Amino acid sequence: MRMVFTDAEVAYLREQPIGRLATVSPDGIVQNNPVSFHLDAELGVIDIGGHSMGVSKKFRNVERGSNRVAFVVDELISVERQQVRGIEIRGVAEAMRDQIPYLPGLSGELLRVHPRLIFSWSVNPGTDGVQRRVVAEPPA
Repeated sequence: MRMVFTDAEVAYLREQPIGRLATVSPDGIVQNNPVSFHLDAELGVIDIGGHSMGVSKKFRNVERGSNRVAFVVDELISVERQQVRGIEIRGVAEAMRDQIPYLPGLSGELLRVHPRLIFSWSVNPGTDGVQRRVVAEPPA
């Protein structure tokens, strides 16, 4: 199986508690919210859950067919030098019901993000600036 995330990206995502997911409604309105997430490195996906995920706007956006998403995890490393590091994952999401929650207290719905394009900055050792790579072609 081809690895979607680098070892450094896996380590970074596993140490971060929160990200932000942007979805688009069927009428084109963008919504962006902080979310909890779980990295499944073996499958190469990001699972996003919540306490009432199945009734959330982001879940409805994806379930109603507007499945292109962007997911960002970032942090400020240094205020003095304005140094940040992070990852932006652009891809497609699927709305899934009747799932086993990855954290206690979350509902049985989740959004599974399948990466297509990954941007990272200050995450992978020996790289400068923003790194961009295509990990899967978008569906036709």
